[in-house]
Amino acid sequence: MTQEKRGGVNHRLKWIGISMLLISLAIGSGWGVYKLPAPLVDRMLKTDILKQAELWKRRVVLHLEDPESALETGVIDAHDAEFLTSMPEASDVYRFKLFDTNGRVTWSTRPTEIGSVENRDFFRSDVARGMIHYIQEIVPLSEIDGLDLHTDNIGNATQHHVAEVFMPVTKNGRFIGAIEFFTDISDLRTTFVSRLRISLTVLSGIALLALAAVSFASYRTNRLQMQALQKQSTKERDLMEDQLRLAREVRLLGELNEWLQSSRSLDELFDMVSRFMTHILPEAEGSVYVYSNSRDVLDGCASWNGGTHKAHIHPEGCWGLRRGRTYEYGASEIDFVCEHAEPHDGRPYFCFPILAHGETVGLLHLRALESMDVAFHASKKLAQLCAEQISMAIANVRMRDQLHDQSVRDPLTGLFNRRHMIETLRKSINRSQQTGAPLSLIAVDVDHFKKFNDTHGHDAGDMVLRAVGAALEQGCDRDEVACRIGGEEFMLILPDNTSDDAVTRAEQLRQAVEAVSVRYGEKSLPRITISVGVSHYPAHGTMPQDLMRSADDALYAAKDKGRNQVQVAGSWDDARQISKLKKPIKAVVGQSTA
Repeated sequence: MTQEKRGGVNHRLKWIGISMLLISLAIGSGWGVYKLPAPLVDRMLKTDILKQAELWKRRVVLHLEDPESALETGVIDAHDAEFLTSMPEASDVYRFKLFDTNGRVTWSTRPTEIGSVENRDFFRSDVARGMIHYIQEIVPLSEIDGLDLHTDNIGNATQHHVAEVFMPVTKNGRFIGAIEFFTDISDLRTTFVSRLRISLTVLSGIALLALAAVSFASYRTNRLQMQALQKQSTKERDLMEDQLRLAREVRLLGELNEWLQSSRSLDELFDMVSRFMTHILPEAEGSVYVYSNSRDVLDGCASWNGGTHKAHIHPEGCWGLRRGRTYEYGASEIDFVCEHAEPHDGRPYFCFPILAHGETVGLLHLRALESMDVAFHASKKLAQLCAEQISMAIANVRMRDQLHDQSVRDPLTGLFNRRHMIETLRKSINRSQQTGAPLSLIAVDVDHFKKFNDTHGHDAGDMVLRAVGAALEQGCDRDEVACRIGGEEFMLILPDNTSDDAVTRAEQLRQAVEAVSVRYGEKSLPRITISVGVSHYPAHGTMPQDLMRSADDALYAAKDKGRNQVQVAGSWDDARQISKLKKPIKAVVGQSTA
């Protein structure tokens, strides 16, 4: 039995007992017929108003995003303000205020009252100690806000009975503020008092017959009123709960979309997904999988709410991916368990394929928590919206990564371009300045490349450049970067390589390129050789252009000495003297047409 039903039963029993008592007293005392109804009705109304006030307080506190802050400062968002302002229209309250712990009004349906202070002693002696304070008083009609909403029959009355209730608000046993409700009880009080007087008058003359009639009428009337009130209260509560739930879901989905669109990488995106899904779908544990570059398996990326994800799953092992639509285990009489959901304990789950631009890019897997099956099935539509948000975010991040990759890569060889090389070299120099780590730069030029083009054609020249680029990229390790800076010229940045290590690596690269065999059509192209120049930081320069010029000068020295060899740059001053005698570093050129 709910609290409202118990309250209705108690109210009806109390009403019948009081009616019988008043009838017995009315037989012996006409004075009691006139005097007794009013205080008895006031007492009953006080009990009912206090119960309703508890519901009004709970409704206000549950709706506020941060009750403690709202009570203390009166600062509330637009959604909460709209709810508080409209509450008098949806309840018997015609006016209410929010107080902080010092009795200052922080919010009121009457804006002029904000900032005023409740100085009556009971606020500090009773309310501040967590006790409810009830006041019933008579006020002029001008004091009742929204009179047409809260009074059925104004008539000629100039004053109304009003109940004023101070409800303390606590958090973890600590007083954080109070709410004062005003409700007009004149109509209800007049009705009850009049009925009591009529009943007492009739029953005092008719005795047992009147007793039976009045008791039955009173019981029936109160039962109908109670049922109507319960029905209205239930309807209002359900509507409010639905509105609060919908508003929360919309707000969280909006925040999720905003955060996901601002993510800079897939790792950051999946961390955001884990945090938001815990709040959006608290009744489900989940995980996210994304297709690998090879498209043969899906990689586990994130999980939340106690869920786990496997390192890799096969798309054939998920019925949602195999059928190309959402799969809901537990919704049909006959179901089949996905391989990635094993071991399975019988709990229902969803598999949402994540689509982006018409292509399946991943999988969102959700499983109901223990004893949450009903709420889990009801959250399917919200979960589908989350999957759509995640899919759009993944597509945006991948597109951004693809565009960035195109901006820093050479389209012919796949190596980094000159712009990325200079930026990386500048960062490497700053790191070496801070940590003292060694840094070397290798300049590479393909020997007699023009002869390849003139003899075998531009397509053959492009094949040579791709072969050299592949050899250089395979020779890179850890944070080392291979770049094509233009034409047949390449450069390698070798952080954490000493001078001797860099020379050794340069010789290994030269030998690796020399061992490359390139076939063009049905014939093999002539042997490819490269000339290599090596410079070191800070011996040959402390700025990117100085290191590049030193490596380039060493490269020209290798060519002058017969090509197909490695030369190390001299001192920085020597390098600058050499550069005066040689042409400057070649300007940036586009993709080789050789």
